[in-house]
This record gives sequence, structure tokens and C-alpha cells, in this order.
Amino acid sequence: MSNQDHAPDPAMLTKAETLTEALPYMQRYAGQTFVIKYGGHAMGDPELAHDFAEDVVLLKAVGINPIVVHGGGPQIGAMLKKLNVESRFIDGLRVTNQDTMDIAEMVLSGAINKELVSWIARAGGRAVGLSGKDAGLVIAEKVQRTTRDPDSNIEQVVDLGFVGEPAKIDRTILDTICGAGMIPVIAPIGVGADGQTYNINADTMAGAIAAAVGAARLFLLTDVPGVLDKQKNLLTDLTPASIEALTLDGTVHGGMIPKLETCTHAVERGVDAAVILDGRVPHAMLLEIFTRRGAGTLVRKD
Repeated sequence: MSNQDHAPDPAMLTKAETLTEALPYMQRYAGQTFVIKYGGHAMGDPELAHDFAEDVVLLKAVGINPIVVHGGGPQIGAMLKKLNVESRFIDGLRVTNQDTMDIAEMVLSGAINKELVSWIARAGGRAVGLSGKDAGLVIAEKVQRTTRDPDSNIEQVVDLGFVGEPAKIDRTILDTICGAGMIPVIAPIGVGADGQTYNINADTMAGAIAAAVGAARLFLLTDVPGVLDKQKNLLTDLTPASIEALTLDGTVHGGMIPKLETCTHAVERGVDAAVILDGRVPHAMLLEIFTRRGAGTLVRKD
């Protein structure tokens, strides 16, 4: 019998090498908090949802505290259409009257939140589903927006209804859940000081929570590889200054602008780094955290 008959399987060697490559990153982030915004088309794909849940459970298993904030715009839109409730957007934000608010809360805090909790449970984790209304986690205030009339050039106030943004976050409940070995899964719903319920953009919610808990990483899972230059190459490292320059020259445009604003606000408020990742890529988050090459666009302070 030759020595080759006892040679290790090359695939198994590759897995072992991957684990040793990941070791220093596991040691670096042990005890740290990661806030993960989960959304986009990955939410509608059962296989990707399963992969995401496994990744979150793995993070918890190696000593990292993951906090998940999920979106649900397409699901809200589908339910509004099913119930014949008209929906319109201004600057990417859904105008939210009371009927729309009730449906958004039902979809986000109900169906989506509990489905994600169940995915994590199937992967062997212990998750707790909640919204910003629970235990006063997120006190919201009404979003104020203005637009300029193209004919008169006069700036006008736009009323988005019950669309809010975080004004205050009480991290106590998150510390309690994470400290008990569980994973918070948060629907982007907040409550105003007057008791009014507000729908909050999930990216904005995740960024505010990341800043409040002093997260080591904020991850925004989306439907693009990250920030691309004008030749469609991935930009892997950005700072607030480079983001401003890329926005001014038109490289960054459309829906990527508010995502990068969220990243910038997070790192300026104490988050070590924020990452925009393609949630359609299996295990993209693990590739970003535990490999030298990374997998998305990382934003850190200048």
C-alpha cells in the first residue's frame, strides 16, 4: 500500500487551512458585537435564509454577539397590494398613513420577524424577536423632509406620515438578551414619545443600534456586491472623505447614497467599521470577517 493511499483529502486540507486562517479573526472579535442589517432578495430565498441563519449562529458560537435588524419592504408592498391599500414613495421612503403603518407593523413585527427567529432556531441558535417598541428599545421621532419645487424653486416640506428615525436607543434589553446567550432579531418599528408608532428604514435603524451598543462591525446586506467605481470594479476600502468625493463626481448615486450615509454616521459615532455586502452570496459575511481578502466594501473613519 502506497503512502498516497493515506494522503489527506485535498478538500479537507483546504477546510482546515480556512479554519486556521479564521483563527486570529475569531480571537480579535471574541466578545465584540456585530449589528447585521438583513434584507434584499436574500430574505425571499429559503436557501440563502438558511445560510444566513447558520452564519449568525456560528458568530454566536465563536464568542461574537450578533444583533440582527431586518427589513421587509417588498413583503409590505405585497401585503398592501393584496389589501388594495395604495402606496407611494418620496426619496425612497414609503409615505405611511395609519392604515399603511398598521400593515407594516403586522408584516415586520409579525410574519418576517418570527420567520427569521425560526430559521435561527433550526440552525441551532436561540433568538428573541422584538421590535423597537419593546421595552422602549427605540424612541423615534417623525422624519422631516423637504423638496424643491422644480417650477418655482421654492423649498417645500414633505409629509411622509408615520415614517420615523431613531431619536434615543436604550441598549439595556439588548445587553440582557446577548448576555443570556441569545440573539436579538429586531423589526424596524419604533415608538414616539407620545406613543405613536413609526416605521423606520432598516438601514437607519441598524446604524443607530450599532452606534448605541458600540459595535465592532455594522453589516448592511444588500443586492449588490458593494460600492463600484465607474468601471464597475469593487471598491473595498472607503472613508467618509472618499465617499464625499465619490458622491460629488457621480460614482456613488441612487440608493447607495443613503446606505453610505448610514455607514458614515455609524463610524463617526464609534462603530469600528461598516461593511456593505452582497446578501445573495452564500456566507458573504463569514468571507468578509474571517478571510484576508474580504467580500464587500468596508467603511472606516479617516
